[in-house]
Amino acid sequence: MEADFWHQRWENEQIGFHLSQVNPYLVECWPKLKLHAGSRVFVPLCGKSLDMLWLAEQGHEVVGVEISPIAVRAFFEENDLSPTVEQQGAFEIWRMDQITLLCGDFFELQPPQLGEVSAVYDRASLIALPEDMRPDYVEHLNHLAPDVPRLLITLEYDQSKMAGPPFSVSDDEVRSLYEDRSSLTHLATTNVIEANERFREKGLESLLESVWQIGA
Repeated sequence: MEADFWHQRWENEQIGFHLSQVNPYLVECWPKLKLHAGSRVFVPLCGKSLDMLWLAEQGHEVVGVEISPIAVRAFFEENDLSPTVEQQGAFEIWRMDQITLLCGDFFELQPPQLGEVSAVYDRASLIALPEDMRPDYVEHLNHLAPDVPRLLITLEYDQSKMAGPPFSVSDDEVRSLYEDRSSLTHLATTNVIEANERFREKGLESLLESVWQIGA
């Protein structure tokens, strides 16, 4: 899955993965990470997620990375935010108050560019990638943000009835990808098919959304 794929998805407004509200699991489970106000939170493959606004409202400094300039621009415009914009190497940096978005390729991002973070929030990153790319994603994320707690949200469904993204990621795959982490806790699973018409139209009868706490 190349960068052109995501540029085309955003250009064609094929963004069914974008939620028009804050993810309920984020609100419910984020306190389990026990972060102090002012902690820096990394949101990889962030799109224009409203979850970033919620995290900032909790007093966190939020830094996201997103390859599509359309998504980055839309995040600020749709939320009536007026950022400063500057170029730093391969990344265009959009910044306002507690939120910074790095417009560029996640896989090109290096620790000095990201800086130190206290936690990672992954709702639409792991499930945005096909199976063969997911191990590389986790490896690079471990490189960027080692030994920090993460909140991970996944989807699991019959992939034969619908092509991703978002892709189906099973519980067993999550355990395999994160087996080297200090701890991996399954917090909840809910069948959310009734709230997702796009999936029902594909003939799916089950869409399991799961939330995981990784690390302390």
